[in-house]
Amino acid sequence: MTERETLKKWLEESDNIVFFGGAGVSTESKIPDFRSTDGLYNQQYAYPPETILSHTFYMRKTEEFYRFYRNKMLFPDAEPNRAHKALAKLEEMGKLKAVVTQNIDGLHQKAGSKEVLELHGSVLRNYCMRCGKFYGLDVVLNSEGVPKCQCGGTIKPDVVLYEEGLDQQTIQKSVAYIAGADVLIIGGTSLTVYPAAGLIDYYRGKKLVLINKSVTPMDSRADLVISGPIGEVLGDAVGV
Repeated sequence: MTERETLKKWLEESDNIVFFGGAGVSTESKIPDFRSTDGLYNQQYAYPPETILSHTFYMRKTEEFYRFYRNKMLFPDAEPNRAHKALAKLEEMGKLKAVVTQNIDGLHQKAGSKEVLELHGSVLRNYCMRCGKFYGLDVVLNSEGVPKCQCGGTIKPDVVLYEEGLDQQTIQKSVAYIAGADVLIIGGTSLTVYPAAGLIDYYRGKKLVLINKSVTPMDSRADLVISGPIGEVLGDAVGV
């Protein structure tokens, strides 16, 4: 039996699947993974992406932050790909219990997934740092410079920047889902960003599936490793 046939069999047999994914899930929706294209940004910006997307930089150079953020982090026209659709279908079938994602693009929900745990927040939510009022993506897209609230406060994206801590409630829920899963599928992530990458240490099952285009530090721990585009692999396995 091939790796892909094994995956299909495991998905058919299980009703307690959890998916944990990263930037690679969205690259097939034409959302670039900025880690792999650092050189490109350095021609256009005076700082590396990790610096610009830090809490300190946001507070000190808010306008420069927003210039990069609008240009490189927002893809309002992006559509879910086969990976997103396959996961939404598995949930609809009662098989998938949760999607744990490092992505901030909202594409899992756009595809129809209900139980989505966003470790790094979402570009679709923005809030006033003074009064706490929430805004959608439009307020960022349709403003210039630094977007402001009606109260005069600065609007900040509800995304976790470097130097900021992850939401503890989201982490706890993710840990609970992963610890209780029968099948854990990890896809589109290099598993190098902590604390998120450490979540897989909570998995106790015997069906750890890694789907990635390149090798990861966790390959040796997986029960099934499939190399290939995640949209194709999951789409074929689920039939979407």
